Amino acid sequence: MFAVGDLVVYGGEGVCRVEKVGPSSLPGADKQKLYYTLLPLYRTGQVLTPVDTRVLMRPVLTEEEAQALLEQLPTLLPEETLPGNVRFLKEYYHRIVTGYDCAEMARLLHTLELRRRKGAAAGKRPSQMDERYAKRAEEQLFGELAVALGISREDVDGYIRRRYPRWPEF
Repeated sequence: MFAVGDLVVYGGEGVCRVEKVGPSSLPGADKQKLYYTLLPLYRTGQVLTPVDTRVLMRPVLTEEEAQALLEQLPTLLPEETLPGNVRFLKEYYHRIVTGYDCAEMARLLHTLELRRRKGAAAGKRPSQMDERYAKRAEEQLFGELAVALGISREDVDGYIRRRYPRWPEF
């Protein structure tokens, strides 16, 4: 169980701080059940979720884990042969961004950059779906790395580039 003040990754919200743990004050809620009140770090509002939620919820990477991930970046090669089937691509991208695995999101960003470069060489623009999932993966990855490394989310790209100059640009 997480404690008040813990930083967690929660579902589609990204990084959140546990603000409260206890019964819900909402009318009609089960007063015997415990809930987390979560405050997302990168958007306004709050989230109320049962302690026993089935939604992905895990601790934020530690600084050591984040540094290890950055060391791994050169080995996280892009997927070079993805089928052109839009439905398959959407399911593939969605599975990665909702899985919140930082290494997989970094690999996805490499993959989308490779697709962008190949498309540009053929005179094509990136698809809206590719751009949308690149933005989402970058926001999630950079949000978590920022917290783990103790820097702002805006500084993560430069931090990565100093260590890994071939990091894709979006």
